[in-house]
Amino acid sequence: MAENATQTTDFAVFTGPVFRPGEPGYEAEIAGFQTAYTHRPALVVGAAHAEDVRAAVEYAARQGLTVAVQATGHGLSVAAEDGVLISTARMTDIRIDSGARTARVGAGVRAGALVEAAARFGLAPLNGSSPSVGVVGYTLGGGLGLLAREFGYAADHVRTIELVTADGRMRTLRPGDELFGEVLGSGGNFGVVTALELDLVPVRTVYGGQLVFDEPLAEPALEAWRQWTATVPEQLTSTVTTLTYPDIPQVPEALRGRYVASIRVAFDGHAEEGERLVAPLRAVGARLRDDLRDMPYTESHTIHSDPDHPHAYAATNAVLGELTGDALAALAAATGPGGSIPAVVDIRHLGGALGRPSRAGVAVDRRDAAYVVRVITMPAPGGGAGVPAEHGAVREVLAPWTIGHSLAFLYGAGDGADDAQTRAGYAPDTYARLAALKSKYDPRNMFRFNRNIRPAA
Repeated sequence: MAENATQTTDFAVFTGPVFRPGEPGYEAEIAGFQTAYTHRPALVVGAAHAEDVRAAVEYAARQGLTVAVQATGHGLSVAAEDGVLISTARMTDIRIDSGARTARVGAGVRAGALVEAAARFGLAPLNGSSPSVGVVGYTLGGGLGLLAREFGYAADHVRTIELVTADGRMRTLRPGDELFGEVLGSGGNFGVVTALELDLVPVRTVYGGQLVFDEPLAEPALEAWRQWTATVPEQLTSTVTTLTYPDIPQVPEALRGRYVASIRVAFDGHAEEGERLVAPLRAVGARLRDDLRDMPYTESHTIHSDPDHPHAYAATNAVLGELTGDALAALAAATGPGGSIPAVVDIRHLGGALGRPSRAGVAVDRRDAAYVVRVITMPAPGGGAGVPAEHGAVREVLAPWTIGHSLAFLYGAGDGADDAQTRAGYAPDTYARLAALKSKYDPRNMFRFNRNIRPAA
């Protein structure tokens, strides 16, 4: 169907295209960044604007159907069967108010586009590591960004939310409204967000990049990073990733099969001070890669260099109250050379502004956490709702130090659907409050293809 044609069905009129199974364009429309599994809806609405979203939700409510939402397909947790899929990828409007230091972004805006738009005014969003991730989905998961220790969660910097609830009503939410803080941090449980107004920060450049250590120095680098994180200022946010590079053509031949530790640094300060701060890490020894530098913020995606091509993956995580030497050694023994768990391990340093209470009551808990450990694996054999066995093994290794889970970093249909994991993402009183509001605003659980909060009985 032509993208610019008005699509008329027996139930509504849309400006964006409509697709059914077997029709041209259906497969392309449901495809996302996650390739292990996809939504298989009975109807796809390619929303061109908020009214298309409202009409799609209203139709689904009348017909007793479920609703799933997809912008980029990065955070797909539960694949929808039948029902309605609303694709927001066409809703890419960005409006910058440089005086107020805000941006209004449509539901399909990607982080890289917002970074570029804000940079024209000497400003930056509180984006994460990947430029291809959708801004709205990232923010609804809390938003743990490149400079998170300095500025806190992206969700704490939202000013307004434009939301379509299960009754087909368009709402504009602001701090103090009943649903405002609950929508932020609950990952789409209360409706379809069509736009957000977000704070921007006056950041033009950042000092950052990677220090990559080869196998003989990988574990010493891990321990050096652990000790170093206790000494750095809030303006510095860092992660460390360990992996064994696969033997595939996409990887340089010299790296194939090698186990490495990569320390990623983002510092909002002068390069001279950045150099002083990272000196203890460089003292570990020779690096395979050392590209730390002062860079325009538009190049900040190179700090992590996340894969930019769709692929299959699954992930779990553990939020830790502390990262002791014993915890790090146990994790390295399980996932390093000779370990029983083949995985990419990513440990993110928290604290700083992330530990402060939300002024708007945003539903992101575990703010006393010191680190979050993400473990990325291949999907379970056969895909679908299977959970890789490695996930349970990693959680068992880290259990003595675990205080919860981050719902933003659960990828894989089974993990996303697991009620215990979802509950562990919140304090008990927060979950009870969310479940009560779910009963009020979505009693039929129309929006269930997420880290689902079930309506209270």
